[in-house]
Amino acid sequence: MKTINLKAFRDSEKLKGLEYSIKKFVEKIGRTINIMEFCGGHTHTIIKYGIDQLLEGYIRFIHGPGCPVCVIPSSRIDLAIEIAGQKDTILCTYGDLLRVPSSNRKTLLDLRAEGYDVRMVNSSLEALNIALSEKGKRVVFFAIGFETTTPQTAVLLLKAKELGLKNLYVVSNHVITPAAIQHILNSPEIRDIGKVEIDAFLGPGHVSTIIGTRPYEYFSEEFLKPVAICGFEPLDVMQGVWLVVNQIARGEAYVVNQYTRFVSREGNIKAQKLVSEVFELRKVFEWRGLGIVPYSALKIRKEFEAFDGEKSFDVKLPPPKEHPACICGKVIRGVALPTECKLFGTVCTPQNPIGSCMVSSEGACAAYFKYKRL
Repeated sequence: MKTINLKAFRDSEKLKGLEYSIKKFVEKIGRTINIMEFCGGHTHTIIKYGIDQLLEGYIRFIHGPGCPVCVIPSSRIDLAIEIAGQKDTILCTYGDLLRVPSSNRKTLLDLRAEGYDVRMVNSSLEALNIALSEKGKRVVFFAIGFETTTPQTAVLLLKAKELGLKNLYVVSNHVITPAAIQHILNSPEIRDIGKVEIDAFLGPGHVSTIIGTRPYEYFSEEFLKPVAICGFEPLDVMQGVWLVVNQIARGEAYVVNQYTRFVSREGNIKAQKLVSEVFELRKVFEWRGLGIVPYSALKIRKEFEAFDGEKSFDVKLPPPKEHPACICGKVIRGVALPTECKLFGTVCTPQNPIGSCMVSSEGACAAYFKYKRL
């Protein structure tokens, strides 16, 4: 396996050169450039290494939807709580989701403390093994993730069908990145009000390893917004900024791939076919902060409906409720900074998260708390 020398992506002389070049481009443009980074991994790099301070006055970073845990709405957490509380049921999901508060402030961890069988898994196939060893229980994998983790859930469903399992179910919360970007660009706050000015995007690196760079070409062509797909080291992000500012200075807008060591234009075709075999688009899905986003999530195809937890569990829920003082929705839309929330760092901390952006290791609030708490 090829070893990557990460020190090469933190070279201070190269960073200084990029800083100088970016600032020269911005001075030529004559105004601050507004760049939204969609991925929480980029947010953490920007804050951790002080890139926002290095380019202060030249580049304004706008933190986007961040991560799947950040954007999952209370209604889906309520659903997970309800399913996990049913008799003879084991609910499995990824770690961060266990700590996201539901409408009544209860988390899946709270439910586990009450004696219910809630388990953290690191891969979807762990749920398969649990289902094989717990034949007398209904095992539910509460699937969450952007395009990066969806192929793993597809493999889980294919394996479950192959083995003829009767006690494994999946609740799909898999969401799609390009649909969310389009929704953000179409939102009144950007199109009409102009409250959030976005000149360019740093596209997500991990997601793009699966879907490639092609899906972003539409945004550059339709909305005239440069997009740079970039990695997660400081030089990656600085090069991504340089690539989009360079385009803006020349009056151009197209997709450029900085993350060539992992991302291609076509992406991972094998993974895409796996996902297509098992999932199809939902007409609507709710995102925290963005509301209902058309065709932005995946549901399980009819051929696999015997494993569809949403169809197999009879769950009726009251309307969801958000904490009245939490502004996670505004943070996700880029209209507020974490530090503008009156709960930030006082009532809401990583040890006692009120909103999802403080829970996730990729959340914007968690990044500000860890690296920028004043």
